[in-house]
Amino acid sequence: MNVETIRDYCLSKNAVTECMPFDDNTLVFKVLDKMFLLLNLDGELSIIIKCQPEKAIELREQYPAVLPGYHMNKKHWNMVMINGSLSNELIHSFIDESYHLVISGLSKQQQQQLIENQ
Repeated sequence: MNVETIRDYCLSKNAVTECMPFDDNTLVFKVLDKMFLLLNLDGELSIIIKCQPEKAIELREQYPAVLPGYHMNKKHWNMVMINGSLSNELIHSFIDESYHLVISGLSKQQQQQLIENQ
């Protein structure tokens, strides 16, 4: 898995946009202006994803490549090192969960807007 495959996977989701609001090394993916994934473009490839607090801890204990989210609320965000130790399917499931978690926090009106724009 590389930057382009992660980028393509994120952009294939409904209502996703990308931007670089922090610096030239961090690509941010949003759904209706809410972040669900940060992609590090400098150095070791990694993503930061949103996660349920209990699940975040469980994943960190289960996988050495999953760490607390760098510069993020470590209760809700995990950093996943893309180093070949995790399958593409598992990484995709992490991305999917982050995307759906952010959607679940949107207003009912925004959720309806997503459904209508599919």
